[in-house]
Amino acid sequence: MAVTVMKLKLKSSLNIIEVNSDPGTGQAILQSKCFFAILYIDISYYYHAHSAIFIMKHPKEELTYVMLKPDGVKKGLIGEVIRRLEQRDLKIVALEMFTPEFDKVNDHYPKSEEWITRLGNKTLTTYEKYGYDAMADFGTTEASEIGPEIRKWLIDYMTSAPLVKMVVKGVHAVDVVRKIAGDTMPYKADMGTIRGDFSIDSPALANMEKRAVMNIVHCSETPEEAEHEIKHWFGDIKIMDYKRFGVDE
Repeated sequence: MAVTVMKLKLKSSLNIIEVNSDPGTGQAILQSKCFFAILYIDISYYYHAHSAIFIMKHPKEELTYVMLKPDGVKKGLIGEVIRRLEQRDLKIVALEMFTPEFDKVNDHYPKSEEWITRLGNKTLTTYEKYGYDAMADFGTTEASEIGPEIRKWLIDYMTSAPLVKMVVKGVHAVDVVRKIAGDTMPYKADMGTIRGDFSIDSPALANMEKRAVMNIVHCSETPEEAEHEIKHWFGDIKIMDYKRFGVDE
């Protein structure tokens, strides 16, 4: 994709005169005339008619969505998860424990045929790797027919106990939170991560027990996904704004 060059007039001590932005990645390259330096920042962009309006975001303003799943709550890890986020200088700016509604959880997971079939393919790959018999367990070897069953397990799992939802704010919040959480498959997660320290679940075990993989916590994969999930789970709730000692002041 070609890079679009946008000319902006900004009030800045850096006297920034040019922004090269890639709409595909949301990254901007700012050139400073006085320092002859290249700075990389995240941007949000909105299209109105045929014009592109770019709103600069401070790196500390990035938000992500985090949700403790039933096993995380039942294992008593609410405080531990928050501790690990806060010790990396991230801020909790919204927090609530709640009983999940079926419709809300159902709408959280994609319903497209492509996504559901991918669930089935992942399951078949696991069965093949460990020599299990998918036909014996599911009565089929078609990914498109296995996928809906896996999705049902996910919803049953997520509605089996209270959840804790939160909005986390800070520098590269999306990437940092995912690093703290560890690999989505607990048996692969590194020691020192949340999943690596508190779970050893695997798709093979989960499939044999006909349930979803229990991996303690959900966290958004991208800033765009975070924005969608925050809206979905929190609606129009006001995000708290405060300064953390040693971080913002």
